[in-house]
Amino acid sequence: MMKYLLPVSLLLAMLVTVVQPSFAAKVTLLNASYDVSREFYKNYNPLFIKFWKQKTADDLTINQSHGGSSKQARSVLDGMEADVVTMNQSIDVDILADKHLVPANWAERLPYGSSPFSSTSVFLVRKGNPKGIKNWTDLAKTGVSVIIANPKTSGNGRYAYLAAWGSIIKQGGNETQARDLIAKIFANVPILESGGRGATTAFVQRNIGDVLVTFENEVQLIKQEYGADKFDIAYPPVSIVADLPVSVVDKVVDKRGTRKVAEAYLQHLYSPEAQDIAAQHELRPRDPAILAKYSSTLPPLKLFTVNEVFGSLKQAQAVHFKDGGLFDQIYSRK
Repeated sequence: MMKYLLPVSLLLAMLVTVVQPSFAAKVTLLNASYDVSREFYKNYNPLFIKFWKQKTADDLTINQSHGGSSKQARSVLDGMEADVVTMNQSIDVDILADKHLVPANWAERLPYGSSPFSSTSVFLVRKGNPKGIKNWTDLAKTGVSVIIANPKTSGNGRYAYLAAWGSIIKQGGNETQARDLIAKIFANVPILESGGRGATTAFVQRNIGDVLVTFENEVQLIKQEYGADKFDIAYPPVSIVADLPVSVVDKVVDKRGTRKVAEAYLQHLYSPEAQDIAAQHELRPRDPAILAKYSSTLPPLKLFTVNEVFGSLKQAQAVHFKDGGLFDQIYSRK
């Protein structure tokens, strides 16, 4: 009978094999992002989860938090433990740097100022464009009702404001003319929603306004969801580059031990697969070949950068959007 017994060493090895625990870890990430990005991340997150599983065997869960970009930054400051922030304006990451949640040089950690893609401000109008809205000056006409998110609380609204102002400057006008245009446009704004998604809801579902000024990618999403037969897109002859910055929240990832996966999550946004998904969602990718591939939905436009007109987004914030700044002075007169 002894000849049927296995050696003790082999039995122990088999036992170890049976009871040996898996080294795959269960990991969670929280991405604090702006309103209009939610559809993109619904598609990007499964791509990255699959990538990370193949790379590490870890079971990764990615949770999303969405709201106005500036509101999201304040939530992180107030204690929301986001591993990464994916915003629509650099000042919302700078706020975190000011409080030492991220380093001052956060924009240098990834290509293109840590902005893996960009967008721009365009017009969504009712089908047939009955008010003939084609330019920023058309938004200032009597009888035109304009929906724009609050530029003090929403990156979407802030870029719309800066695009309108900058359009005057880039076409040879002066700051007095730019201020006059802004005053007339916001006199035509019947409600001031705090975020881009609220502005979209007002225009699309509540049927308020003749034109919604919003990010290019939001326009395409609306047409897909509610029907291309209800709306048209109008591209102003001059508009703005809206860089969409991302950053690891260093203080959080070091506390939670998620730095490695958080950094990879943002780095992978530059991969061809992720850039292609971005283009599918009408976000302008950094990869020139992919941008060219989607030229039918992302046409070449005449765009200017924030720095060209305002010096930087920080400078624009200090002049236009701080409490008591130019926007408050203009809008309080409505």
